[in-house]
Formats: sequence, C-alpha cells, structure tokens
Amino acid sequence: MAQVQKPRLAQFKLVLLGESAVGKSSIVQRFVKNSFDELRESTIGAAFMTQSVKLTPQEIGEGDGDGVTIKFEIWDTAGQERYRSLASMYYRNAQAALVVYDITHPDSLNKAKYWIRELQKQANSDILIALVGNKKDLEDQRKISNDDVVSLANEFNLLHFQVSAKTGENVNEMFKAIAMKMPYQFQLAKGKNSTNKFADGSNGNPIDLSKRPSTNEQDCAC
Repeated sequence: MAQVQKPRLAQFKLVLLGESAVGKSSIVQRFVKNSFDELRESTIGAAFMTQSVKLTPQEIGEGDGDGVTIKFEIWDTAGQERYRSLASMYYRNAQAALVVYDITHPDSLNKAKYWIRELQKQANSDILIALVGNKKDLEDQRKISNDDVVSLANEFNLLHFQVSAKTGENVNEMFKAIAMKMPYQFQLAKGKNSTNKFADGSNGNPIDLSKRPSTNEQDCAC
C-alpha cells in the first residue's frame, strides 16, 4: 500500500506594527476574511489570526509536486502610545514584520521609522521587515512621496509594498511575496509540521493587555 504523503506545511510568526489608524487590522481582515469595515474600533493590546498561502511548485522552483503551504500566525498589535511598551512581546521570535504607514499622513512614516529601529535592535537578527504603505485608494490625498519611501526602504534594506485594505489592491500579492521569502526549506527539513504554540499560551482570541476599560475609541482604518 502506497504511503500517503503529508502536505508540506511551514509556519511563521508575523507581526504588524505602526501608528494607530494606519489600517493594520484592516490589512489583516482583508487578507484573512477578504472583507473591510469602514469604521472599526482600535485594537486593544493585540489580536491574533492565521491565514495560509499556497506556493506552487513553479513559484518555489520545483518541477513538480504539490508545492508548499505557508501558514502565517499573525499578531496585529495596537498602535496607541500606551501600548507601545508591550509590543516587544509580540515581535519577539517573529520571522516577519509589516511596518505599516498611511500614505495620507506624513507623521505615520516617522512612527514607522521608530518601529523599524526597534525591530533592528530587539527582534531576531534575521527577521524579514516590510514597509507597507496603506490607503492606496486615496492616491489623490497622498502626502508621502514615493521617493521618500524608497529612500527609507533602501536605507534599512526593507521590502516595500503599497496596498489598499479597502479595495484589496496588492494585499494578497504582498503576503505571497513575503511567503516566498520565508526560509521554509529549513523548517521542512527539520520536520516542523505541527501547530506551534502561541507566544503567550492564548487560544487565538484578541488579547487585552491593558486590563483597563475600553475608551470606545474609533478610527477609520481604511
């Protein structure tokens, strides 16, 4: 009887960082659920979701076979100032980070620089960092030049994407591009094909680290 081959699965922890209301949660929602909420409450602490990307044999340079599935364990962190000190527990041991800015708000790029420096100081030395400009659907309201962003990405040797969580433009393509850069060959060689435990032992629900009542803050995360 022929042995049934197990699907090839590699799992990676990915964290989103950036100022409040740049659209981190909306990017995750678009990727995981293919939906968008015009108004959504600000994330409290962090939220956890998973989503997988299937890479074909051709995309990973194999002639045949079933390809490989990359499963992202996604931590969406709160952007408010009062949660900043808590973020390190989420990007610790992460293999990838999306640092998100809003193309219509120049200060969000300055905040992105802060997170890039924090990741380079405190995260794994081999973490893959992508600089992500959201709200590409508001091109007519752009306040951040592409030249400035390219210069920043080159300075820190980052991947760079521009997306719209609202329309879905380039969101799936971004996650596929990141999946293709993950070191899945090493993980598959070690036989890590079982579900990783969450960083804090949670069951995958949103985590409220503040232990404070909600302030009912609402921001458009377009």
